[in-house]
Amino acid sequence: MTREELDRRAFLSALGRYAGGACVTCGIGGLFPGQVRAQAAPATSREVDFYERLPDGRIQCGVCPHRCTLADGESGFCRARTNVAGRHINRGYNKPCILSVDPIEKLPLNHFRPATKTLTIAVGGCNLRCLYCQNWQHSQTPPDEQETFDLTPADAVASARKKGLDTIAFSYTEPVAFLEYAKDTAAAAHRSGLKVVVATAAHVNPAPLLAFAEHVDAFTITLKGFDEEFYRRMCGISLAPVLTSIETIKHKTKCWLELVNLVVPTYNDDPRRIGEMARWIREHLGADVPLHFARFVPMYRLANLPRTPVPTLEAACDAAREAGLRYVYTSNIAPHEGTNTFCPRCGEVLIERLGFKILDSKLRRGACPKCRQKLPGVWS
Repeated sequence: MTREELDRRAFLSALGRYAGGACVTCGIGGLFPGQVRAQAAPATSREVDFYERLPDGRIQCGVCPHRCTLADGESGFCRARTNVAGRHINRGYNKPCILSVDPIEKLPLNHFRPATKTLTIAVGGCNLRCLYCQNWQHSQTPPDEQETFDLTPADAVASARKKGLDTIAFSYTEPVAFLEYAKDTAAAAHRSGLKVVVATAAHVNPAPLLAFAEHVDAFTITLKGFDEEFYRRMCGISLAPVLTSIETIKHKTKCWLELVNLVVPTYNDDPRRIGEMARWIREHLGADVPLHFARFVPMYRLANLPRTPVPTLEAACDAAREAGLRYVYTSNIAPHEGTNTFCPRCGEVLIERLGFKILDSKLRRGACPKCRQKLPGVWS
C-alpha cells in the first residue's frame, strides 16, 4: 500500500470518528422525493477552502473573523468545521436540514425579481450566538447531529428545476457556516442559468465572501444593531467585520444588496441609534439601498420579551427616512402600508403587498408609470 493510500485511509478513519451523526430523511422529505440517507462520510464532507496549517497538526480557519485555531478533532465556533487529521473539513456538506419553497420577499428582498419563488436551503451550524435566534434548533446544533437531506449541488439544481423554480436561496440558518456547500451549489446553479440569493449576517472574511459572491445575484444582510456592545452581548460577535462585509458587497461586487434590521424591544429600538445606522448606510452605501425593519417575535433565550410594537417599527422607519434613505420597509407585520413600495418622486404606490404576497404592481420596466422615475433594483 502506498503512502498516499495510507494517508487517505487514516483520514477517512478519522472523519468517521469525528462525524457527529448519520443523515436521515427529513420530515418534509415528501416535498423532494429521491433524496436518501447518505451512505459514506466522504460524500457528506468537504475540505475548507480558506485555512492555514499550523505546527503540531493544528489548523487556523480563515473563513470568518473568529479565525478558530483547532487541534486534531476540535470543531470551530460554527460547529460545522472540524480539524480531521490535519485537514479542515466542513461536515455539513450535502446535508441541508431545511428545504422550502418561499416567496423571494421572505428573505426579505423587495427590489429583486418580485413575486418570484425560491428553493430555499439551510444547513445546521452558525458562527453567531444570537440570543433571539428564530431557528436555534438548527443553527445551534452541528449539521451532522440533525435530521437532514442528502442533497448534492447538482441535486439542488435538479430539484429547483423540477419544481419550476429559477432561483436558489440560502436562508433560515447562516450560510457562512456552510459556505463550501453554498458556494458549490451557487456555482452549479449559475452554470444551469439559475439565480442565487443569500440571507446572511455577513460575519465573514473578505476573501471567502468575494469568492462566494462570484456566484450570487443578491444579498440580504442582517444589520442586527449599530454598536459593538449590542453585537457582543446579543450575538457573540463584533460589528466592525459586518460593516466591512456590507461595504465589500456594495462596492466590490455586482450583487444586488438589501439590509434588514430586526428591532428587539429595549435592546436596539432607540430611534437615535437607528438614525445613526441609517446615516451610515446613506453615507457608505447610498440612499437607494433598501432597509427593512423586521418585527421581533419572542424566541429562544428572549422568549420573555413582547413582540415589537408596531409604533416602534414605524418610528424606526421615520428615523431612516429622516436620515435620507429612500426605500424603507416594515417586515413581519401585515397588513401595513410599510410593506409597500412607493415612488420616491411622486409618492405613487408602485408595489402593494400583504405580508410577503404582492397584491398589485404598477411598475413598468422598473419605472413609475406616473412620473417615469426609475427605481433601483432587478425587476425581471
